[in-house]
Amino acid sequence: MQFTYSNPTRLHFGQGQIAAIASEIPKDKKVLVIYGGGSIKRNGVYDQVVAALSEHQWQEFAGVEPNPTKETLDKAVAIVKQDDIEFILAVGGGSVIDGSKYVAAAAHYEGDGWDIMTGQYSVKSAVPIGAILTLPATGSESNSGAVITKKETATKLPFRSPEVQPRFAVMDPDVMKTLPERQLINGIVDAWVHTCEQYITMPVGAKVQDGYAETLLKTLLEIGQNFDNRDNDTWRANLMWSANQALNGLIGTGVPQDWATHMIGHELTALWHVDHGRSLAIVQPWLLRNQIEAKRAKLEQMGRNVFGLEAGDDLAERTIEAIEVFYHSLNVDTQFADHGLTHEEAVNTVVKQLDEHGMTALGESQAVTLERSREILEKALA
Repeated sequence: MQFTYSNPTRLHFGQGQIAAIASEIPKDKKVLVIYGGGSIKRNGVYDQVVAALSEHQWQEFAGVEPNPTKETLDKAVAIVKQDDIEFILAVGGGSVIDGSKYVAAAAHYEGDGWDIMTGQYSVKSAVPIGAILTLPATGSESNSGAVITKKETATKLPFRSPEVQPRFAVMDPDVMKTLPERQLINGIVDAWVHTCEQYITMPVGAKVQDGYAETLLKTLLEIGQNFDNRDNDTWRANLMWSANQALNGLIGTGVPQDWATHMIGHELTALWHVDHGRSLAIVQPWLLRNQIEAKRAKLEQMGRNVFGLEAGDDLAERTIEAIEVFYHSLNVDTQFADHGLTHEEAVNTVVKQLDEHGMTALGESQAVTLERSREILEKALA
């Protein structure tokens, strides 16, 4: 293993921590608070933000969608440029935080912000960001990545830059109390697949990364199995922390990473607005079956250490079945039929999108070619 690892985001975890933003953001900075559909005004988070920013000069931008769009975010970019905003506070889940990262980077660029997503522009600086997490799922509050959708072309692309790593993040599990069941389930699945993308690859002897990934998976499995007990401080705290640790860079440091499930899943979201977490559950089991020989050793390790399955020649196959059973126990489908197209049309549409977006050799070994993606989609799209 050879790697450089740093996570500079300062985390304030626990009840009542929103007040910490008062000292985290310099009082002489002009602040833009970015949030989504307004749930923060119903659950008390907005009032806590207002109180914490009582000595700051600030304004707000609302309306960031789930799977944030360039079209909406560019309006916030214009505000940042016009009003000389010096600090961005993202208040929401992964979509709001991802969107704020785009705004922060695009505001320091004179061209079209989409150039960041296509790689035509490399981010050199960005407006500083802080985050208040309201929905545990993506880990965006303490990583440098974001995924943005261009509504006009149904294109969903990721970008990554250390310049948009949040300076601090507040994680108060109390904010989860009013979340709908569907969003909590999506968060469990999202964190689960994030962990798998960095774990179900090939053995490289990284004992700590493997062991921590397995601990996260066992924790998420237990959280899902105890979903009926979700109105519980310990349950909420463990989900929020697990989702953060799944994608803060630690378990993926020094090991191969996959992410093919995400790249294919992004197309389902962009085309048919499938919830991000649910798009991953639709793709992952079929991708694992398609790539089972390359992933057999790690699947067997997962079967033993996460699910407690007995040894046998079919252990890898039974591990994939156990993953599917876990999703189904949460009422999450592992096939998608609501695309409104014939099966052949739906598969061809996604493959065409993958080709246009350069997703032609995915996975830790670049083995998921367009042909392999087609085979996966033949099973995933009902």
